[in-house]
Amino acid sequence: MLFLPELFLLGGSLILFFITLGENKGTLAKNVTIAIGLLFSILCVVGINKSGSLFFGAYGIDFYSQFFKLIIGLAMTFVVFLAPETKGINRSTRPEYYLFMMLSVLGLVMLMSSAELLTLFVALELSSYALYLMVPMRDDTTGERRQMEAAIKYVMFGVISTGVMLFGMSYLFGLTGTTYLDELVPQIRNMTDNPVALLAVLMVLAGFFYKLAIFPFHLWVPDVYQGAANPTTAFIATVPKIGAVAIMIRIVTLANPASSEWLVLFLMIAAVASMFYGNLAALVQTDVKRMLGFSGIAHAGFVLLGLLTMDQMGYTRATFYIIGYLLMNLACFLVICNVSVQGENVSRDDLKGLYKRSPFLALVLLVGMFALAGIPPFVGFIGKFMLLAGALQADHLTLVILAALNTAIAIFYYLSVVRVAFTSDPEDRPDVQVGASTWAVGMILMVLIVYMGVAPNKILGVASQAMQVLM
Repeated sequence: MLFLPELFLLGGSLILFFITLGENKGTLAKNVTIAIGLLFSILCVVGINKSGSLFFGAYGIDFYSQFFKLIIGLAMTFVVFLAPETKGINRSTRPEYYLFMMLSVLGLVMLMSSAELLTLFVALELSSYALYLMVPMRDDTTGERRQMEAAIKYVMFGVISTGVMLFGMSYLFGLTGTTYLDELVPQIRNMTDNPVALLAVLMVLAGFFYKLAIFPFHLWVPDVYQGAANPTTAFIATVPKIGAVAIMIRIVTLANPASSEWLVLFLMIAAVASMFYGNLAALVQTDVKRMLGFSGIAHAGFVLLGLLTMDQMGYTRATFYIIGYLLMNLACFLVICNVSVQGENVSRDDLKGLYKRSPFLALVLLVGMFALAGIPPFVGFIGKFMLLAGALQADHLTLVILAALNTAIAIFYYLSVVRVAFTSDPEDRPDVQVGASTWAVGMILMVLIVYMGVAPNKILGVASQAMQVLM
């Protein structure tokens, strides 16, 4: 029963594998993926309070891991619903596409329960390699030929970050003589005067900085976001980031808060650099996906504001913010996937007159962009407010001022998209038809974005309970 959600995903992956043996089974594969995602989420809810360990203590199940597994399962299901026809993916390879998506989710789910360094490494690689294969699976008929370059960059940067992370793990093992986190954490916390211990933690963090696209491990982001198919970009921009934040919180807890000035300084520099680089680069983008890529780099910097406080409340706020970011991004990609006619990229001009062509999608875009900009009453505002308040309580006044400045910069390019959608004429662009599934997903996303913005206590309480289990 402890391993039932993972076994269910593994069984689902095998079903999808057998579906790939046929031809023109894309619709079947999609429906099976949706069913697996929903049932997996139900299993996570049923077993959310279970706890225990498996595989000689290398795999731990607790409320913390089950909570993040539930978020990952729901996020994957939403992503599959975004594109009604999976436009941009060749029909002949769609079953394989969903198979790799399922395997990537399986890797992320196993990552949440990894209680040992080698288990963590294997789970991360399972998730990553499936993504490496999803990026080049774009249909050439759209006229986009960037997917191969994007895939190569994604792999190369992934290899480098993985090597750095593995090197850091070897240092941790050399210092402590164990790869089990429950034995490793107290030993590392007692090595406050050992610079190698700090270097090891930083190197392990580097591997997850790559996943979260934090400066300077961000270079793959704009090209991969632009080169991958719209549904693939939606997946990369949301689901792996949940896993990255969950594991980064685990890694940061390795350090002793009382003597981790250098780690805090490193996180502060990475946060400020990510925010400024992401926001300033996003100002000049015309491709909406590329803009959201740079935006993601900036938002990753905001997530670090919660981690660098190195306390339970800071981790809770970071978790709340990344869940809100997931919803905001999904809302924007819902519009992109439906406005795109054949799966091609969507530029800012392609959104002209959207309020006339599809009032519902224009409303979803408005909510998503306003939330990303941090405008009340949406979740982006309360999420940023709590992170800034926490950093201010930790006496990081300069950091708070710089983060607030970045929020002001970001408003410009988010609202420029809204301006084009609501104040421009459609010209000769066709109306966008919205199906029942798109309408339902859009409504759910808007309700959640507003609900988390005006009543955050419920989600904060659950996230805080998860952090208590971890701490």
